[in-house]
Amino acid sequence: MTTNDGARTAPVPERRWPMAVAVLAAIVLQIITPHNGRLRFWWMFPVLEAAALVAVIIRDPGRIDRRTRAARRATLVLIVLLTIGTLGGLYVLILDVVDKTYAVNVGATALLGRGGALWVTNVVVFSLWFWELDRGGAAERAAASGNPPSFGFPEEAMPELAPPGWIPRYPDYLYLSFTNATAFSPTDTLPVRTWAKMTMLLESVISLITAILVIARAINVLPG
Repeated sequence: MTTNDGARTAPVPERRWPMAVAVLAAIVLQIITPHNGRLRFWWMFPVLEAAALVAVIIRDPGRIDRRTRAARRATLVLIVLLTIGTLGGLYVLILDVVDKTYAVNVGATALLGRGGALWVTNVVVFSLWFWELDRGGAAERAAASGNPPSFGFPEEAMPELAPPGWIPRYPDYLYLSFTNATAFSPTDTLPVRTWAKMTMLLESVISLITAILVIARAINVLPG
């Protein structure tokens, strides 16, 4: 980013807390979601995810500026755990809807609760993938390492409207993930690399399955 006099403004590393709050929200949703009819040992994922989040914060607390393999590996482990938990939740929800023998004692309220929690968790998980993989991650973006972008943000198309030293931060990727999950397509931010397009496609598919096959089915069986 350059100022009006041509001087380049260095990006400021983003803080850790927005990403940590989103992960904690996903973990809490997994805990409070109705559990009847679920697979056994569901509680293992929230415990492992919380431990992975603590490890990420310990390795790089405060502002995200450590460009180390260990710090990035810890972040990727956390995101993978969240992803596995989300896909497992989707699998159980599909079973609850289509397999009557499996869905014993699973009512409409449980299906609605699981569907809503899964939809929110899906948004968080894919926002983390976008945030971590775009341009090498938060630390690389702050260091202006020159990694090619995977997403085209409106602030880059209209730099005169962006603050000096602007770089995409976690809330930008959270907004990207939310709009993709609701519109099932890009809105103001466009994917420009194949992995980004395919990842957005997968998020839209999960969101669509959750909304149509799970929530709609639960509404149909609600008492009149």
